Amino acid sequence: MAFLKTLLLGTLGLAPEVLAANLLASHYTGKIFSLSFTGRGSNATLVNKSSVSGCGRLPAWLHVDSRVVYCVDEDWFGSGVLASYSVASDGSLKQTGSASTAGASVHGTPYGGENGKGFFATVEYDPSTLTRYKLPLSSASTVMAQSKFNMSAPGPNARQNAPHPHAAQLDPTGRFLIVPDLGADLIRIFRIDAKTGGLTACEPGVAGAGDGPRHGAWWGSPDLGRTAGRMLYTVNELGNSVSAWKVAYTDEGCLSLNRTQTLSTYAAGSAPPNGSKAAEVRVAGNFLYAANRADETFGPQNDSLATYSIDARSGAIQFVEATPAHAWFPRTFSINKAGDLVAVGGQTSSNVAIIARDPKTGKLGDLVANLKIATPGTPQQEDGLSAVVWVE
Repeated sequence: MAFLKTLLLGTLGLAPEVLAANLLASHYTGKIFSLSFTGRGSNATLVNKSSVSGCGRLPAWLHVDSRVVYCVDEDWFGSGVLASYSVASDGSLKQTGSASTAGASVHGTPYGGENGKGFFATVEYDPSTLTRYKLPLSSASTVMAQSKFNMSAPGPNARQNAPHPHAAQLDPTGRFLIVPDLGADLIRIFRIDAKTGGLTACEPGVAGAGDGPRHGAWWGSPDLGRTAGRMLYTVNELGNSVSAWKVAYTDEGCLSLNRTQTLSTYAAGSAPPNGSKAAEVRVAGNFLYAANRADETFGPQNDSLATYSIDARSGAIQFVEATPAHAWFPRTFSINKAGDLVAVGGQTSSNVAIIARDPKTGKLGDLVANLKIATPGTPQQEDGLSAVVWVE
């Protein structure tokens, strides 16, 4: 199909580089920005087309599901928002619903129902909760259920004074929800009742002491079937590391995780700089990527992205290299479907950087576009740009 599209464009006298792609970037000033990326190489441009509000004071996370976008508000003052938007062909957003929340939500995902969009789960970092809502969202929406997490004793890191769930993510089958808990050093696992939205706890995966797991990304060799050979990779914020987990689906109806590796987000022999914090993890093909915040490996205000290869037979990972993030405090990054572009969201620098990627080798290449968004953030503070995602 890509070849036919290129051939058609050539026949019409148009270069393939004129094709545009849309992105969304949320900012802690309360807005979501619709961006348009066009071209390749020296001809690439990234522009801000429009913006919307409606996701509270501190929109912290964006989840794109086809042409629907969900936004989670991290408002700390007890009056948060969970919002939904439709995406037009030009990438602009129109709000379709919203619900009032107690705030402090840092991540969320739709789940369950007949099509995986019957309910929505959010996690609240300081309140140590997992909250569920019924979809679609409206002013009449209320909390459907909420789980409060506890731990018997503090962890080894000063930030592990309580459970701190940092993400709610589906497994590839859509039958399980995982919640990386930075405070408790656990990957909490829940079996989903698709009809009711109910969650049943399974035995959690146990991270290394002081790891502080934050987010996860899934991988599976297509030669090994839908569930066999499945792996989960987590980025560990406090440990500045990534972990590999072997996934199994048990006879008891649960998903189980067995941690097989933990590697630094820095090359062997290199220690994480003081104040650095690993942030995000993504998988593309047989490659794994992680973002390091506040390491300034590549100069002032230029942090790093770590690349790992994934063994196609075992799922084992190996550190390959570190490359420039072209951003300061890269809280999130997103790889497009073609696998040839990476959008990096610098929280403190408040920019979106587009980096070339070779889908075959997994290598990250040159900066091809860069755009400042709203106002810069303050180092180590909750302001600036919060998330960036491709809309495809």
